[in-house]
Amino acid sequence: MEVGIVAQKGNNRAAFLAEDLRDRLREADVRVAVDEATADTLDLDGIPVAAMDGVDLVVSIGGDGTFLFAARGAGGVPILGVNLGEVGFLNAVAPEQAVDTVLAEVDAFRDDGMRVREAPRLAATCDGWRSEPAANEIVVQGGRRGRGGGIGYEVRVDGSLYSSGHADGVLVATPTGSTAYNLSEGGPLVHPSVDGLVVTEMCAEGGMPPLLADPGAAVSVTLTDAEEAVVITDGRGQRTLDVPTEVTVATTEPPVRIAGPSSDFFEALGKLQ
Repeated sequence: MEVGIVAQKGNNRAAFLAEDLRDRLREADVRVAVDEATADTLDLDGIPVAAMDGVDLVVSIGGDGTFLFAARGAGGVPILGVNLGEVGFLNAVAPEQAVDTVLAEVDAFRDDGMRVREAPRLAATCDGWRSEPAANEIVVQGGRRGRGGGIGYEVRVDGSLYSSGHADGVLVATPTGSTAYNLSEGGPLVHPSVDGLVVTEMCAEGGMPPLLADPGAAVSVTLTDAEEAVVITDGRGQRTLDVPTEVTVATTEPPVRIAGPSSDFFEALGKLQ
C-alpha cells in the first residue's frame, strides 16, 4: 500500500505532523509519498500533487482549502482530511487523532474494508474547452464586478429558461460547496446527504431565488453581453470567454471520494457564526 500526504503550504505544524505520520506509516510497512512543498520543508524527496492519483490513500493536513488542493491531484483516490483549520466541513479528523485514524484506514484497506463517501464534482464546457473538475463551485462572471461590469445572461436548466437579466455572475455549486462561496453570495446551505446542484445569481438586477436543481441536470449560462467574462473553477482556474457564448455546467467523473469519519455538519456550521 502507498499513502500520499499533502500538508498545508507554509504551515510548520502541518509539515511536522506530516513527518510524524510518514515515520509511523513506514514502521507499518506502508510506502509514503509527500507533496513537493512539504518535502522541501522537511528536506525530503517529494512528488507533485498531480501525481497523487497513483497512490491508494491521500491524507490532507490543513483546512478545507488544502483538502480541495489535494483533491485536484487525487482523482478518484480516497482522501482523508486532518483539520488544522477553523471550520472543517471536509476535514473530520483532529490532529491528535491523525496517526491512529490513518493507521486504522491502512488496516481497513489491507482487509479490503475501507469505506468511502462520494461527493460530486462539476465541470464546465464551452466551445470545445472543458474545465478542470470542481469540488465546490464553478462561477461564470464578468471580468470585473459591480457597476459597469458583470454579464448579461440567460440561465437554463436542461434547456428550460430559469432566469435572465444582468448580474455580476452565476454560480453553480455542489452540496459540498454550498457552505463556501455560494453561501457568501446568498445561496442556500445544503446538507451533504442531499443531492443536487445549487444555482445562485450573484448580485442580480431582479433575477430569481437560488435554485436546487436535480443532480443530473445540465445548467447552461448563455452570455449575451459583457465587456469581459471568465469561468472560475473552485476559486483557482480561470479562463477568459469570448462573448456571446454558452457555458454548460454538469457533474463529472470521478467524484471526490472521502475516507475516514464524517464531520458533524451542524457543529461545523456553528463555527461560521
